[in-house]
Amino acid sequence: MTKPSGIGMVNPDWPAPANVRGFTTTRIGGFSGGPWSGLNLGGNCGDDPRHVEENRRLVSSLLPSEPRWLNQVHGTGTVSWREANDPGVEADAIFSHHTGQVCAVLTADCLPVLFCDMSGTRVAAAHAGWRGLAAGVLEVCVQAMVCEPSEILAWLGPAIGPKAFEVGEDVYDSFVEKEDENVIAFKPHGDRWLADLYLLARLILTRTGISLVSGGDHCTYHDSEKFFSYRRDSVTGRMASLIWLEK
Repeated sequence: MTKPSGIGMVNPDWPAPANVRGFTTTRIGGFSGGPWSGLNLGGNCGDDPRHVEENRRLVSSLLPSEPRWLNQVHGTGTVSWREANDPGVEADAIFSHHTGQVCAVLTADCLPVLFCDMSGTRVAAAHAGWRGLAAGVLEVCVQAMVCEPSEILAWLGPAIGPKAFEVGEDVYDSFVEKEDENVIAFKPHGDRWLADLYLLARLILTRTGISLVSGGDHCTYHDSEKFFSYRRDSVTGRMASLIWLEK
């Protein structure tokens, strides 16, 4: 097995403190083949476990510690970095108030959101597909950071874009019945809708009290060379969005 020369990543463009570090991996690099070709970091999507292990080892070589890989279930469960190590824990968001602890979420169209506070003492990562957004995963994650929302910065990582995310009436209703304002994130598309995950997240974060929101300018569905996409390929790999505090 030949080691790749490097891995692809997307670096957040946000005004975070210098000691806050993070990035989202792409599919570029890695050891996986077939529909998982490249840097697949998902352990439950059908790839050879040996390849996933090597891919994770490659990413971990860039980090101060092993990431905590969550058992994600499209819910609102939010755990600390230490709690994430407990067997059987199901969660879609993770936070840390300590240096060197790497928080991570896996996605392949769903929206990864990275958080930090302005003083560089807290970080968090959330996995937010439409179910998680509608259920309140971002709000729960922000609450777990235990600081004023006005002191929090958020970065929206690579997700399926508003021109590709076709949804039914159930998704539309789950957001618009909750908040009338959410209607602006949907455009009619025949008898269905095109949903803007990025805009929905921005609306939710603004209502939560967060005004400094960056990112939201990628589309995992349309950029097949750089990103995995479950909606596009069905059988595919996963990217990781990671964040930590430097020592």
